[in-house]
Amino acid sequence: MPDRFPGEWPPRRPPPGGDPFAELRDLWTQIRARIPGGGGGGGGRGGVVPSFGFGVNPFLVLALVVAAWLLTGIYIVRPDERGVVLRFGQVVRETEPGPHYHLPWPIEQVLRPSVTAIRKEEVGFRTLSAGPPADYREVPAEALMLTGDENIVKLEFIVQYKVRADATGTTDFLFNVRDPQETVRAVGEAAMREVVGRTKIDDALTEGKERVQLDAQKTMQDVLNRYGTGVEVVTVKLQDVDPPNQVSDAFKDVISAQQDKERLINEARGYANDVVPRARGVAAQLINEAEAYREAKVREAAGSAQRFVAVQEAYATAPDVTRRRLYLETMEQILPNMNKIVMDDLSGKQAVPYLPLEPLLRKPSTSSGAAP
Repeated sequence: MPDRFPGEWPPRRPPPGGDPFAELRDLWTQIRARIPGGGGGGGGRGGVVPSFGFGVNPFLVLALVVAAWLLTGIYIVRPDERGVVLRFGQVVRETEPGPHYHLPWPIEQVLRPSVTAIRKEEVGFRTLSAGPPADYREVPAEALMLTGDENIVKLEFIVQYKVRADATGTTDFLFNVRDPQETVRAVGEAAMREVVGRTKIDDALTEGKERVQLDAQKTMQDVLNRYGTGVEVVTVKLQDVDPPNQVSDAFKDVISAQQDKERLINEARGYANDVVPRARGVAAQLINEAEAYREAKVREAAGSAQRFVAVQEAYATAPDVTRRRLYLETMEQILPNMNKIVMDDLSGKQAVPYLPLEPLLRKPSTSSGAAP
């Protein structure tokens, strides 16, 4: 304690046997007297309200502190978040995006996890570096699985999920499970083992991958809902489906043979699709021609029969006329193809009969292949 206060001489000393705090009280009085607006007021005795320097009312300071404490309860939930209000550690409500208020700490506090962010878990492998180039580490204990036909397949996949944005999804995600990430990974591995255990290895390696993904996602969602994890599975995506490394070459040979088989089958089907329609077209053409020939012959025969019946009826009505008409029609068909000389009766009696033997003898020789 200094012996004197600056500006005062000689220094004041406490009276012997007096109040030990009197010197401190006098010192405080002198400090207030030298600060503008700090004068006046008592030392807290005789019913005067004490103040803490600078002439400020302590109740006003207390009111400002309480107001600032109450204002700390204002909080804003962003559009991609959902608020969970805790009162002394117990969940009391969930809040939607926007401005809200909760009782200040330590009475209430708010947690604001994102409900739109897509989280990812890797099963069967771990990403060491995103690269480029990316670096991965295999986890055989998770990747090796037994198929429905008792074969082993190495299957690596990822699970994409998010917090379920409903009335209780965020609360369940925060408090129902100790480690949501590890729970999702364990459930994903168990669900995939169940699905692969019902699937043949050929389907898992080839065209059955899409069905495996969908079945695993549905099984995962059912299990997570029963656990009350507040997790929504967005997708299950197979990354690498291969036989174990020890038998990988043999499986590749089998797959290559299957592909060759499918190629040959497709080529044979293509050839059949080219030849069979053409043969069917030729057959249909022959059938149509035969039917047309049959129809023509039938109609021609029917016409000849009707013509004969008509001639018979005409002959029965007028035999002489019909006989003469038939004779003339026959001559019209015969005479145009013959060498003929027309003479009257007198010329015919006076002409010397002549038989051309030489042309008759030469005619058979001119026709090749004719019988003698």
